[in-house]
Amino acid sequence: MNTKLRSRLTGVLLMTGIAVLVAGAAEHKALPKEDVVEVPAIGPALCVANVFQSNMVLQRDKPLNLWGWAEPGEEITVSFAGEQARATAAADRTWELTLKPVPAHNAPQTMTIRGKNATLTLDNILVGDVWVLGGQSNMEFPISNVDDGDLEIASANFPQIRLLTLPAGKGFASVRSFERLHEWSDWSGRHFRKGDWDICSPETVTEFSAIGYVFGRRVHMASGVPIGLIDASIGGTTLETWTPEDVLRTIDGPETRAMLKDWADRIAAFDPQADLKARATAYENRMKTLQAKGEPIPADSKPPSDLRPGPVADRNRPGHCYAGVIRPLRGLAVAGALFHQGYNNAFNGSAGARMYYQVFAKMIAAWRETFGDPRMPFCILSLCTDGPPQTRENFLAPMYDAGIYIREAQYQTFCDLRRAGDKTIGFASSFDLRKAWYHPQIKIPVGERAAKWALAARYGLLKGREADAWWLPPTIEKVEIAGSTMRLTMSTDVKTRDDSDGRMLGFAIAGKDRRFYPAEVDWHTDAARDGGNRPQVDHSILVLRSRFVPEPLHYRYAWARNPMGNLVNPRGVPLAPQRSDDWILEETPVTITPPKQMTEDAAARYVANQLRKMLAQADLERRLKEAEATIAELKPVLEKTQAGEERKRSAD
Repeated sequence: MNTKLRSRLTGVLLMTGIAVLVAGAAEHKALPKEDVVEVPAIGPALCVANVFQSNMVLQRDKPLNLWGWAEPGEEITVSFAGEQARATAAADRTWELTLKPVPAHNAPQTMTIRGKNATLTLDNILVGDVWVLGGQSNMEFPISNVDDGDLEIASANFPQIRLLTLPAGKGFASVRSFERLHEWSDWSGRHFRKGDWDICSPETVTEFSAIGYVFGRRVHMASGVPIGLIDASIGGTTLETWTPEDVLRTIDGPETRAMLKDWADRIAAFDPQADLKARATAYENRMKTLQAKGEPIPADSKPPSDLRPGPVADRNRPGHCYAGVIRPLRGLAVAGALFHQGYNNAFNGSAGARMYYQVFAKMIAAWRETFGDPRMPFCILSLCTDGPPQTRENFLAPMYDAGIYIREAQYQTFCDLRRAGDKTIGFASSFDLRKAWYHPQIKIPVGERAAKWALAARYGLLKGREADAWWLPPTIEKVEIAGSTMRLTMSTDVKTRDDSDGRMLGFAIAGKDRRFYPAEVDWHTDAARDGGNRPQVDHSILVLRSRFVPEPLHYRYAWARNPMGNLVNPRGVPLAPQRSDDWILEETPVTITPPKQMTEDAAARYVANQLRKMLAQADLERRLKEAEATIAELKPVLEKTQAGEERKRSAD
């Protein structure tokens, strides 16, 4: 439905006083799904914020904040599950109140909101755990598009799971609510229904977040608690747009300051009239080209006449998505959040990764403050794969990729918070679920990994001597260099993910020349003890070496956008991509000076192309040397074999 038609329909409904629209978030189940009335963020009379609807899940065991709008001075009474609270609408029509905590309820509950002249009734409300799903398109990616998604959809009969997908909002102009509407998607070329709570079923789950649904399904099955899932992800978005603008301005990092200045300069420089003139000129040129070719001009073709807002309304403007999607939920009680993002921050080299690291912990803290819980569980899902898989033959060139540094910033943020005593921060890798696409369809295991974290750390349902081992990646506790080898002491025993040949893959080592080579990896072996004949293998200590690195200095692991790497803890949790060096992307292995006349972007592309060529050449040279070494090793065997055959022929 286009904006003009929606506005006309809304006006007509408001004038006729249809109860569904007036109530804002009141029950609409009598309407067929395809005829759901679109609802504004704020109704003209008594209403609640649109996050409060029939069929929703409210958070258990936490104070329940509710808010809405009414006539100035109007007294509001809310009753739910035996609790009641009152509020009086302020001069700006806003009201807010808090109900006492309510335990989990599997049986549907009814909420009533009474005002002076109207009563709103919200039915079929469950009380359980509400989880927020944040990030960009790999979180947004629907269950219908993933591997085995059809099986998940056919099995999605979970009436105690409720689903809500939020619209994009109006950025900084958003209010403390959101619209319920049919939102256009340029990516899909169609409208999607946004802003309505749905009961989970094969019909309603189809377009919902795959990772979010699988996470919620597993947590619900294990806990028996009703689960509400709020998908707050938007494709093509950056970290900074999900962070409050005022928080970004407090960050002292030079890269963050530069990012904010760049946006301020772009906003200040944008001229709507000049933009319109440029688009009109481009339109005229296209028409002239069609005429010159003798091609027909489309019947609906017309020159542009609208003034665009420019970068001030860009969805990736710092703080924009936070203001339009997260801020309208301020005060909502939730159980926790998952966040899966990073692709659109992987274009600005080392500086962009440093900015990401400066911002990410601040964003997490801001979300926790928004939902009123400084210890709110928050699970980081690291950046997924993209591009062709790294192989032994094509090992070095894929190491030049800014996305790896975003992945590092995500893991480092997790480690920082955990070391600081944050017991509710979570982490799950996705780098080892390899697909050569920036929307890898392997989403179900990612949702399951996040669920393992929640069930162990939040619900206490995965137990054992070391419950964290169900989800916590193994860590490298100590690095020792002894001659031509590096010895890494792990936090736990590790093994290979597959049992094909037992080789440990994914490590690279380098000397002071910054030239990395694939490492041969073995477990540390002690001499036989107590008179035994069998050496003792220590599966918590790795020994790295390479014939091309006689004096190793640093290691990297799983260092590619779609990397090799098969080490896991005893419960199958992968070792996260990491490194011991601090060498920047653009200076490894060497610093390249671009021609002076190049623009900044052109210079970055020049450096990247030169370094990738250098790394590819190094790969080729290594493979030739490996082949020569193999031939040299086999030569005595071959000569001995040939000599034996000659003796045999002579004897015959």
